[in-house]
Amino acid sequence: MRNNYNSMLTKTHEERTAAEEAQRYLENASTILSEKAGKRDGQYADIKYVKMAAGTAYSAALLILDEYLKQKEGIHFKKPTSIEDYMSRLRKYDKKLLRLLASVYDELHLAGYYHGTRSVDTIQLGLTNVTKMLNYIANSFSQFRKPLNS
Repeated sequence: MRNNYNSMLTKTHEERTAAEEAQRYLENASTILSEKAGKRDGQYADIKYVKMAAGTAYSAALLILDEYLKQKEGIHFKKPTSIEDYMSRLRKYDKKLLRLLASVYDELHLAGYYHGTRSVDTIQLGLTNVTKMLNYIANSFSQFRKPLNS
């Protein structure tokens, strides 16, 4: 996994696929947690870095979903402006992604970024769910593997 990450670093933003860019965000979030947040007794020690990592991982989820919605909506795609907008649009297309988004929103955006939870379990579950979203969408759409600006 680390070699794939290092090869992504040599590409420009425009050359990376949405899947690679989202994976890069997830790697960054994991690095922030492991190198800066510190752990004691199943809790993160530094909330500042938990919030930073949760926000980064949540951004990966939104990047993934934006690409998914582009594929579904084509020329009619407009970037969603709220979580409610994402959820209402996903409700039309894919209930599994809707459930994953609801979980990621709770775990990373609300608990991690907004409230600053110290719970390692909550943040790790959020990262796992973003990874599930990424894998689910990447396996569903070959377009997801094309560079972002193509």
